[in-house]
Amino acid sequence: MSAPHSTAGGRPYFFFDFISPFSYLLLEQHEKWPDIPFEFVPVQLLKLLDRWKQPHAATIPSKRVFTYRHALFRAEQLGIPFRMPPAHPFDPVKALRLAVLADGNITCVRDIFRFIWREGRDPSTPEGFRALCERVGMPEAESRIDDEDLKAKLRDNNDRAVQMGVFGVPTFIVNDQIFWGEDTLPMVLYVARSPNWLEAAEVKRISNLPMAPRETDFGNAAEIGA
Repeated sequence: MSAPHSTAGGRPYFFFDFISPFSYLLLEQHEKWPDIPFEFVPVQLLKLLDRWKQPHAATIPSKRVFTYRHALFRAEQLGIPFRMPPAHPFDPVKALRLAVLADGNITCVRDIFRFIWREGRDPSTPEGFRALCERVGMPEAESRIDDEDLKAKLRDNNDRAVQMGVFGVPTFIVNDQIFWGEDTLPMVLYVARSPNWLEAAEVKRISNLPMAPRETDFGNAAEIGA
């Protein structure tokens, strides 16, 4: 089985959702990113998970608790201000459309993330979204957020992400390859500096490993502690 190949056409992308604390934490490390002109693409994480038939962390109580603790731990470890919004998961759609309206501008995207994850605000309520629009200097967005063109663009972003094989956020695409998660930044930096690493024999070998026969799944999983 071949590894999924991106259809990015060589362009670098950063896929994110405001519902993701790890997207916030990764953007707060922007000064460490490789000097590449990433296109910022807002997507709906829950839509991606539905497309790939993956459960969301919030549907598994123990995973939900661990995810929140892990995000807080990483924020403290990195020295990044962090405050959970009053409820999670919240509906990120209006905030995502706001980012679409701002054409993925990094300053606007960062301000939205900080409103939610630094100040602990909820962007999904009428009052919260009004305050968010004011915060990013786009008060007119409150009356435009249900425009059909914004809805269509967000749907297109979701479709594009799936076509490229994106299965979660945050995700970088560099050299047509997918790098998922806040902790993937060192790997992104390495591959940006040494793209030939992806052509190394062992990288190619593990990228094309066959799946074990179905009848051995449970036995092998038990042996490796899965």
